[in-house]
Amino acid sequence: MAVTGVFMSSVADTHTQDHGHHGPAKGFSRWLLTTNHKDIGTMYLVFSFTMFLLGGTMAMVIRAELFQPGLQIVQPEFFNQMTTMHGLIMIFGAVMPAFVGLANWMLPLMIGAPDMALPRMNNWSFWLLPCAFLILLSTLFMQGGAPNFGWTAYAPLSTTYGPPSTTFFIFAIHIMGISSIMGAINVIATILNLRAPGMTLMKMPLFVWTWLITAFLLIAVMPVLAGVVTMMLMDINFGTSFFDASGGGDPVLFQHVFWFFGHPEVYIMILPAFGAISHIIPAFSRKPLFGYASMVYAVGAIALLSFVVWAHHMFTVGIPIVGQLFFMYATMLIAVPTGVKVFNWVATMFRGSLTFEAPMLFAVAFVILFTIGGFSGLMLAIAPADFQYHDTYFVVAHFHYVLVPGAIFGIFASAYFWLPKWTGHMYDETLAKTHFWLSFIGMNLAFFPMHFLGLAGMPRRIPDYALQFADFNMISSIGAFMFGATQLLFLFIVVKCVRGGEKAPAKPWDGAEGLEWTVPSPAPYHTFSTPPEVK
Repeated sequence: MAVTGVFMSSVADTHTQDHGHHGPAKGFSRWLLTTNHKDIGTMYLVFSFTMFLLGGTMAMVIRAELFQPGLQIVQPEFFNQMTTMHGLIMIFGAVMPAFVGLANWMLPLMIGAPDMALPRMNNWSFWLLPCAFLILLSTLFMQGGAPNFGWTAYAPLSTTYGPPSTTFFIFAIHIMGISSIMGAINVIATILNLRAPGMTLMKMPLFVWTWLITAFLLIAVMPVLAGVVTMMLMDINFGTSFFDASGGGDPVLFQHVFWFFGHPEVYIMILPAFGAISHIIPAFSRKPLFGYASMVYAVGAIALLSFVVWAHHMFTVGIPIVGQLFFMYATMLIAVPTGVKVFNWVATMFRGSLTFEAPMLFAVAFVILFTIGGFSGLMLAIAPADFQYHDTYFVVAHFHYVLVPGAIFGIFASAYFWLPKWTGHMYDETLAKTHFWLSFIGMNLAFFPMHFLGLAGMPRRIPDYALQFADFNMISSIGAFMFGATQLLFLFIVVKCVRGGEKAPAKPWDGAEGLEWTVPSPAPYHTFSTPPEVK
């Protein structure tokens, strides 16, 4: 109680300090100074969508260059800059801020908190992001151009041979990391201290659980990224030799430290989507989520295992056979809790009273396509097979099948699901379904052929390629342009919904949320001939 009392007085204090006694601030200063979790959530979402379009434009440059062999639209050097910036912007600028935006909007509402626990820090952690990305984007206009070594920034490519702008890239990464760590501290403080009375941990909505675990992951791994880029900074500017073999260093050390951050990072990008999907599927199945406790434990298991699989990115660097075996089996083991989640989602839909509005379409596509990405991940986990797949387009296909249907579709599903709650208006369902189908077709056209390209031996990160890869690349590029153009439709749908439209009812999805309290509990599910009625 004392904590809550202090918090409430600090919130009141915040508002009087921010706006004096002249009423709420107007115009730009309202957004600049706001400590309101909904405003900050909105800013995160708008920023992330802007970055999504920007990173997508860079992907379009990549796909245009690869449309046919011998077609030189951009210089190879610029092509490499685009692959680097596309990866960095999509991960740190589009996916992560979108989930932080969803967390800001929904966590206080889901746990009955008045706001986030640290409202001023919340504001600061947002405003750091535009600064970080302005610094990162400014490298495009510097002498030698933007970083050209891929988003993974492998040494010595980045340290010995990188452009002069690499130092600015490192500074931008530091600022993003500070923002992420503050956001994570805020999430943990909010969930652990501001839950409504009676809401025990095992009664929390799954989106809250996934974010609590994600926040711990962020705090654990962002300092590792900060460490590895600081070592890069020293190698470039201060004459150290962490990654320089000629000075007694080891380039493989870079990969170990980087992937110790990089592997948990991919789960940071997917776990909040797991949480959101675990709300959407029960709502449109008109049934409670199947196996709530096992879902919570599965998320915890995934998070813990994500720390012991990093070297599966490095099977080809010459790690000992014992190390290869360990990382191979650990990687396969992480498929178990992920499989538990997929089976629970399917079991939730089984014999449910399903309807397929836009959020449910994205959620079902999420489950199917994410599973395909998981299977190609299992193939990559097999060390001797990975010797063949490594650094080919098969890997590109794999991680895009995890991140586009996983993270991006998860964000779209959440946006459509919660838009009525955020705006008070229903979005245009017909346009939303059009957005889904065009995205679904475009995404599969873009990334499925890449599996075949990779198995046939096409390497990653090349601006030109042999003639035998031409047809699949053309299909890929057409799919990518289709997917990219479709996202402008999403922008139109959201703007239209915000500006007005049909008024949203109090329970827009047929009262399916909070269903756990209205389902007759004594009879087990298999005794119903039809799914239980929603009151």
